[in-house]
Amino acid sequence: MKYLIVGLGNIGDEYAHTRHNIGFDTLDRLAEILNVSFDVNKRYGAIAEGKIKNRQVILLKPFTYMNESGKAVRYWLQKENIGVANLLVVVDDLALPLGTIRLRGKGSDAGHNGLKNIEQLIATQNYARLRFGIGNDFPQGAQIQYVLGRFSAEEQKTVTVYKTLIISTIVDTCMATVY
Repeated sequence: MKYLIVGLGNIGDEYAHTRHNIGFDTLDRLAEILNVSFDVNKRYGAIAEGKIKNRQVILLKPFTYMNESGKAVRYWLQKENIGVANLLVVVDDLALPLGTIRLRGKGSDAGHNGLKNIEQLIATQNYARLRFGIGNDFPQGAQIQYVLGRFSAEEQKTVTVYKTLIISTIVDTCMATVY
């Protein structure tokens, strides 16, 4: 059985390790654990392939920017002949307090432009998403600066602890027969 695990984020040094790139950072850590490296010369993104127990996993960090993530997801689902039942998207979530993790087997985009684009291009909301709460401690009108900002040193401690929980959740999800 093959899984596509997608970490959403934006490419470029200016976005590295920002709140909006928690998906990229999570997949980087998972790749370390699986002892695999990303090939950045792939279509629409960086790809790493490995195994969790006996399950083949393809890790994807789209290079299409957040708002066009669906192009990469659709391409790799089709190329690898993976059904949406074996798709898991790791994404930041402003509506959840920092460190809160929410796994859903299906659902709405909840205003997240990356998820919205994925849903448009794969024509379904019936895929798993693992949301990582980044909080919403910003003044009115500063949402963009907040999500594209980096975690404070104190917040980073929380992120590091919860990133381990996210990795465990990803492993458990791949081992389950259904979401």
